[in-house]
Amino acid sequence: MLDTIQELKEKHNAVILAHYYQEPEIQDMADFVGDSLELSRKAAGTDADVILFCGVHFMAETAKIVNPEKTVIIPDMDAGCSLADSAPAKPFKKWVDAHPDHVVVSYINCSAEVKGLSDIICTSANAKKVVESIPKDKKILFAPDRFLGKYVMKETGRDMVLWKGSCQVHEIFSEKALIKLKVEYPEAKVLAHPECDENILVHSDFIGSTSALINYVNNSKDKQHIIGTEPGVIHQMQKHNPEKQFFALPNQEGCACNECPHMRLNTMEKIVDTLRNLKNEITLDEDIRVRALKPLNRMLEIV
Repeated sequence: MLDTIQELKEKHNAVILAHYYQEPEIQDMADFVGDSLELSRKAAGTDADVILFCGVHFMAETAKIVNPEKTVIIPDMDAGCSLADSAPAKPFKKWVDAHPDHVVVSYINCSAEVKGLSDIICTSANAKKVVESIPKDKKILFAPDRFLGKYVMKETGRDMVLWKGSCQVHEIFSEKALIKLKVEYPEAKVLAHPECDENILVHSDFIGSTSALINYVNNSKDKQHIIGTEPGVIHQMQKHNPEKQFFALPNQEGCACNECPHMRLNTMEKIVDTLRNLKNEITLDEDIRVRALKPLNRMLEIV
């Protein structure tokens, strides 16, 4: 299958981008693996004619926003995002219109329409820096993740009006299970993504974006880590640190299986089919794309 993918890539001058939450075999096959910020940068700088995005729909949309002339495809068109879905464009516009004197900061986990209604985009890797770039006399709307918003408020000291969205994976981690793991493995460091609820973050030794969590592990001398994010990242952690132990934080039902169901819709078989037939193409209304590009470019200029 890998040979077939390579042949199809060469035939179409395609590049394969994959998020850290993809299955290990997809991560290992991809030309580039990263978090939302890294993938945004890679998408903006590629010279490929075709971008096959192994992630979820808003990520592929972002690639199309910055590459209107390229063909952007995704293995499964149903690979959505609960966080992006929590901010439909119409009610979001009403919310923005109700706060005309606010700067609108939207987390990249949102639709192209919502990006187009925003002043600047951020990722979990640069949210603090983006908010700090806004003059202190300006009021701020932050969407759609309320947990990330609360974390950024605490880190920056800025007061923000928060949209009430959340990620279905990060909001259901169990504090009880975390405490139990900490007791069982007292030397383990707790690493958490800022999309987690505060009851998880308060126990964490390090809070950061997906890439930041991986980098922390790579540079840490600690041998045990409890991971409070989608467990796909453990593949990269284990790959570069085979001597270390990693424990996926269970959810509130007691299952250490917090895989994003949308991310996991993508499979190697679907990748071959999509690349062979150049199907599942992402298309955007040009007006929406242009409006969404402006806040994305503002983010890329800051970081």
